[in-house]
Amino acid sequence: MKKNPFPHNDQDRRYLWEMLVNRDIIAFISQDWDMVKEDFIQEGFIGVDAGKQNNVDKWELKYPNLEAYKNEWLTQAKDFSKIDLLEDKEVAFHKVISMENIEINGNVALLHKKFTGSMKRKDGGELPTDWQTLYRCRKINDIWKIAGFTGYIPLI
Repeated sequence: MKKNPFPHNDQDRRYLWEMLVNRDIIAFISQDWDMVKEDFIQEGFIGVDAGKQNNVDKWELKYPNLEAYKNEWLTQAKDFSKIDLLEDKEVAFHKVISMENIEINGNVALLHKKFTGSMKRKDGGELPTDWQTLYRCRKINDIWKIAGFTGYIPLI
């Protein structure tokens, strides 16, 4: 588990980082949607897939609701579970993920989660990342929740 980069007196950013880095990684590796399902706002949730394309006209509204995203998340988690990496999967994720840019304005937040570099496979191949996800979050009843995101945006 990676150390949270935010100071203890910045509770909002610490919480958001834990939710979208540590908890998300562990849930994904474990294929355990139940670990993260309460982190989302179901009503009005929208996920956009940039498809690693710079041209925004090619971006897709791939997840019009949380159920569509959940199904894709579970499929990707299952597929990832079949890949053998040279190192522990949690360690590998922490090496490629950073999320230091979290903008908070009242009860809304914009988070920049970046994936940089590659994970090394046991077969000699690599899993390249090099994209970012912009998460939109809202604080509801004093708890941060994910309202939507735009994922697989190429790093510029």
